[in-house]
Amino acid sequence: MCQDGPPSSSPKRHDGPVSLPARLGLGLIWIYRHSLSMFMGRGCRYAPSCSEYTADALRKFGLWRGGWLGLSRILRCNPWGASGYDPIPDSLPADARWYLPWRYGRWNGAHLTDGQNGR
Repeated sequence: MCQDGPPSSSPKRHDGPVSLPARLGLGLIWIYRHSLSMFMGRGCRYAPSCSEYTADALRKFGLWRGGWLGLSRILRCNPWGASGYDPIPDSLPADARWYLPWRYGRWNGAHLTDGQNGR
């Protein structure tokens, strides 16, 4: 699992007010950053860190869609996964639907170019 450092000072990228469910998700990320993350170490295969990526996804796409994006990123953060710069997408895949939530995520790191991939 990806360990995260302190929150970055990057500008918040969202298209409007953050929904209440997304705020609850952001609260869980805050709790993780101030508890479990401190014991797991502070390093991540990706930039931005997995928790910052998930927080940005929640702010931009809401709890359901952003949560699936974040889950796919966390599951990619493993010794056999890719690494490097991986920002949240500007838009969601055209074939993604709320009832097919796995289509929101980027599950294998194939979207990273060789120049971005640290392997």
